[in-house]
Amino acid sequence: MPLNTPLPTHVTLVDVGPRDGLQNEAQPVAAADKVALVHRLQDAGLREIEVTSYVSPKWVPQMADAAEVMAGIRRPAGVRHSVLTPNMKGFEGALAARADEVVIFAAASEAFSQRNINCSIAESIERFRPVAEAARAHGMKVRAAVSCALGCPYQGEVPIAAVDDVVQRLLDIGSDHIGIADTIGVGTAQRVQRVMEAAMKRVPLAELSGHFHDTYGQALTNIYACLELGIHTFDASVAGLGGCPYAKGATGNVATEDVVYLLHGLGIATGIDLDKLVDAAAFISGALGRKPVSRVANALLAKRQNT
Repeated sequence: MPLNTPLPTHVTLVDVGPRDGLQNEAQPVAAADKVALVHRLQDAGLREIEVTSYVSPKWVPQMADAAEVMAGIRRPAGVRHSVLTPNMKGFEGALAARADEVVIFAAASEAFSQRNINCSIAESIERFRPVAEAARAHGMKVRAAVSCALGCPYQGEVPIAAVDDVVQRLLDIGSDHIGIADTIGVGTAQRVQRVMEAAMKRVPLAELSGHFHDTYGQALTNIYACLELGIHTFDASVAGLGGCPYAKGATGNVATEDVVYLLHGLGIATGIDLDKLVDAAAFISGALGRKPVSRVANALLAKRQNT
């Protein structure tokens, strides 16, 4: 990509905090607080929100209130509410809840797939085929995530060819959107660009996104590397919600506030009100009894106190 290639003028952020962030919390979070968080994100200008997950409460007890949360949220025009649906039972819940989009996932690492869901990558994707087909039949968008695309906690480096293969398989079963996820946050800028360049050969730019964890402090750098390629959709998590289970004590999802601060500093529009976003971060962090992980949120909250 030439150095003088202009950066995108607008970026879409998908806030995954209510689902991917809160599902990692050990302490219970009230459904009312989850609903309030979604409303605050909407009020701040977020138009893509991953609300919850229709999974077995045995495995993810934090998401046991999925139906209650989806029933409680306001549905303003122009906001897309997505839910994770790992199987047809989950899809039935998503359909009943009138979700706009279902999220499916597959690992680019065979070792990760075997260790986490006890089946091969190919088998895992075939399990999602009926989910994707049913979603499209009901007019719901299908967003697919490729996890461990930049590295695996079990096998280490993941070949770009393996990522490319999973991308094509997910497209083949009917996925509308592909997200490249650095699940353990080990990716660095050059490697991220190489993985994304491969994906761009198969996926339209408007339907390709990045999902970066900040385990090693590289998430913002990796997002900038994607911007240089013209990629303009990213996942992020309000207040930096969500840890990394494979690196004890490490941060997980990049904080939405930090990404917005970067983008606005580059003159890139997001449609997001940073002050209201910080309010949302303070709200959910207060409910959890701790400060936000986000450096921008903490800095702006401290600035408010001082003034």
